[in-house]
This record gives sequence, structure tokens and C-alpha cells, in this order.
Amino acid sequence: MSRLLVAIDQGTTGSTAVVVTDDGRLVGKATVEFPQHFPQPGWVEHDLDEIWESVVRALDEALRMAGVRPESVAAVGITNQRETTVLWERETGRPVARAIVWQDRRTADRCRALRAAGHEPEVRRRTGLVLDPYFSATKIAWLLDAIPGLRERARRGAIAFGTIDSWLVWKLSGGAVHVTDASNASRTSLFDLREMRWSDRLLELFDVPRALLPEVRGNAERYAAVRGVPGLPDGVPIAGMAGDQQAALFGQACFEPGEAKVTYGTGAFLLVNTGDQPVESRHGLLTTVAWRLGDRTTYALEGATFIAGAAVQWLRDGLGIITSAAEVESLARSVDSSDGVVFVPALTGLGAPHWDPDARGLILGITRGTTRAHLARATLEGIASQVADVTEAMASDMGRPIGRLRVDGGAAANDLLMQMQADLSAATVERPVSVETTALGAAYLAGLGAGLLPDLRAVGALHRTERAFRPSMAEPDRAAWRARWEEAVRRARSESSR
Repeated sequence: MSRLLVAIDQGTTGSTAVVVTDDGRLVGKATVEFPQHFPQPGWVEHDLDEIWESVVRALDEALRMAGVRPESVAAVGITNQRETTVLWERETGRPVARAIVWQDRRTADRCRALRAAGHEPEVRRRTGLVLDPYFSATKIAWLLDAIPGLRERARRGAIAFGTIDSWLVWKLSGGAVHVTDASNASRTSLFDLREMRWSDRLLELFDVPRALLPEVRGNAERYAAVRGVPGLPDGVPIAGMAGDQQAALFGQACFEPGEAKVTYGTGAFLLVNTGDQPVESRHGLLTTVAWRLGDRTTYALEGATFIAGAAVQWLRDGLGIITSAAEVESLARSVDSSDGVVFVPALTGLGAPHWDPDARGLILGITRGTTRAHLARATLEGIASQVADVTEAMASDMGRPIGRLRVDGGAAANDLLMQMQADLSAATVERPVSVETTALGAAYLAGLGAGLLPDLRAVGALHRTERAFRPSMAEPDRAAWRARWEEAVRRARSESSR
């Protein structure tokens, strides 16, 4: 086993390492959680030492589970929580503060001010993104202003900025390189999608010194070699990187325009490949880099719903009507329908395509005959309906229907939800043999970058479908459901104006 690929999937609540053979078999996996820090309401931070410790432990456990010698690892790939912002000292490698996580809202006022000043159309045109604290640029500026003397040190080149991919390459290589990849760069609000470079205009607008920034590289190439990492031999190439959602799109082998994937986690993330040109959304979606291989850039449209698996957690933890998330499917199957109950799971507002942070969760149609089984079924229908909203927006922007959705993430194991998704989206839903597609995408990119996989055709041959769910709902029934759902969403949004 001398051609093993290792991928690090550094997520928001934990770090996962997987060991993959060059024929696509996952032979080892380990996940290590780390603490979340909430110093003030709306603030979310990560300690970089705690993240690094979780990565090292996950690597060690995954290799031991696989029963392989570290010397058999041929390349390392990285995928990561996106937008989370890190600043560190170039000389010592020490972070200047905890990382500001993508969920953090402390720069909301700054974003509102930029929007009020009329800058959002330009930001959207250049970056494909909306003005929101979600992205990295205002986080960087906040840190530079909050820490005395830091802005001047940054201008002198003493400080480095990175998203988590940059930080991990720095750590894995012993500080040898300061790089990011095109997919992560496109999530900072500082990167021009069409020119594929850092934008002087955006750096000026957000007040971020150029000296902070990493070099932007492709998604499958040799960035550096491992040095001084416990459990891995020196010299192993670090050869693939991508943000988590782009890595999942790659791991699902969505290589042709129109091919799309859905990742079900706390929320649901949808990406569709739009080919070699960025598509400007007219329906509330984001435009982003999917990946850059050699001199060719592939773009994607992205839509996120805030609540997916979290709605099932709410049934368990908030209402107590199930004892485990896995129970929701059997409970929902115990009734033939939701009996007129509609649940809009806007528990933290509505994401794409509505972008209404003030919307509130809404349950309609409850009668004395409503049972916990009806609520469970309505919850799954609500998750699938939110995703259907995004696929409809994607189809409108693309000018053609989304006929197939490849799915991954924890809720993809729920057969009933997957059939609902096929019915309400009018698309075939394909579930792969392994739902660890984010990590597999990073591993495949590393295989390309290190030369173990020759081309995209070889990567596509590794993708295997476990089951396909085909639409079975009659079009009049689908149209009637969509009308009821749209009315429920309208009422959920009207709650924000009261």
C-alpha cells in the first residue's frame, strides 16, 4: 500500500482525517472535536492550538485505524471550513489572536455601513458575494483595528493572513510557504473572480494591506512538503486543497456544467458547476470558484439553507419528540402524509434564495389530530422544500433544469428524506457509496497534484453511486405542494416585519 492518500477535513466543530487508496477506497477515518469559544453574543472563535492538536490526533488515529505505516502515504490533501480568519506572525508562527469563525457576526455594522454607502453592487460584481460578516474581509480589518499596533505590523509584512487552508499548509510545512487556493480565496471578498487575483480596489475598500495576503495557487499542485508533523514522515507532498463545499462538489465528480450536489449538515449547501465562466445570479445565489486546475478555472453557483439537520436536532432536543436523530425517519414513515401540516424551519432565519435573517420558524395546519409523527414528516418535507427552493433558483440562473442532485452528509442516509428531495425538486437524487465526499474530494485533488491520478476521467471513475431516488410525485401534486410551501414561507417572512 505505497500509494495512499491522506486528507485533512478541518471543520467547524472537529477535524477529520481519512486514509484513501488510489482506487478510491476509504480505509481509515478519525474525527477529533475541539472547543468552541463564544466570548460575546454573536462572536464565535477558535483557538488555533486546539485546532492543530485535533488535526495531529486525527491523523494519528486514522493511520492506526487503517493499519498502515506512515511511510506509505504518497500525498496529503486539505479541505476546510471556509471564511474563518486567521492572522499570525511570520517570524514565530504564533497566531495574534483566536481565529474569527465564519459564523461570527461582530462585523455586521461594518457591512451595513458599506451597503448604505452603495458598495454592495461593486462587491457583488467583482467577487460574486454579498456584503455580509460571513466572509473574511471585514474580519481581517476588525482584527487589525482591535489589536494595538497590528495594522502597522501588517503593513510592514510581519503578519500573515489566511483562511484555515493557509494556516494548515504553514503548519504542515514548518512555515515554508504562505499560500491559499483559488476556491478559498474566492470566499474572502478580496478576490476578483474574473481576473483571478487579489483586487487592489477591494483591498482599498475593506482597508486590508496587500502584504498580509497569501499567494493564490491552483487546487491540485505541490504546494510544499510535510516537515516536522507528528505521525507523518518529512517530504510527503501537500498537493491538494479546496474549501469544504467545493471539495464535496469535486468528490461527487460534478465535472460538467449543470451537475450539482447537496451536502446535508447543520444546514444544507448546494453547488452547481457552471463551467469556465462565472454566472451572475439573479435569484439570491452566490458565485464562487469551484476549482482551478492548471490554467483552467471552473466556477459554481452556491446556495445555502441555514437549517437542515438542525431541524431534526430541534425535534430531539427542543421538543423531545424523538430520542435520536436516526429515529425521525421511522417516525415520519408511520404516517402516510403530514396531514396538512407545513413546517418552515427558519429557526435562524432563511438563507438562499430568500436571505431573510429575521424570518422565523413557522408550523401551519395543526389540528387536534396532529401527532408527533406528522411533525416529524413535516420537518423532513420542510428540509427538502428549502433545498428545492435553491435548485429552482439555480435552474433559473442556469437557464435549464437541475435534473440530478448528488447528495452527501449525515442526512443523506435518510431514505425518506432523499425520496422527498427527488419528488419536490423533480430531480434524480444520487447517493454515493461513501458520503465522506468532502474528504474524498481533497484526497482526489492531492492525487491529481501528486500525479497519482492522471486526469479528471480517472477521478470520475472512482465515484460510485449506492442508490438513486427518482421523482415519483405527479406534477399537479408537486405544484400544489409548492404553492402551500410558498404561502408558508411568505407568512414566515412576514413575522419579521411585526
